[in-house]
Amino acid sequence: MKISFGADHGGVALKDTLIEFVKSLGHETIDRGTSGKDSVDYPDYAQIVARDVTQRIADFGVLICKTGVGMCISANKIHGIRAALGYSPEIARLSRLHNNANVLCLGASFTEPEVAKQIFRVWIETNFEGGRHEKRVEKMRSLEN
Repeated sequence: MKISFGADHGGVALKDTLIEFVKSLGHETIDRGTSGKDSVDYPDYAQIVARDVTQRIADFGVLICKTGVGMCISANKIHGIRAALGYSPEIARLSRLHNNANVLCLGASFTEPEVAKQIFRVWIETNFEGGRHEKRVEKMRSLEN
């Protein structure tokens, strides 16, 4: 799979760590930045990664900022994105299983690197269950402008 990554200045270190981990799992990665500590605006990176997913440049996206919340809100503004804040492996699993999330958001200030790796691994290895959840995902899609 191909995974697009984006982070603001608060998420750079975790992004870089996760990219190496994801490569070690055999996935292809796209690093959309940022790469430094200078202050940047997280909506810019959320949009780039979200567009990678909606345009099928990438299969999934991962966005990281200090809390994960700003990235999640921003990504969910893009038509076709179902971004989820993955603060534990179980929440990440359920976001794929029930909500068919296509972007994982993480909070660098609240997620240790080893936990982030566990969260990502569970998230990427979980498939959408469909069934009764399909109609709910369709209802979410119908809310998009």
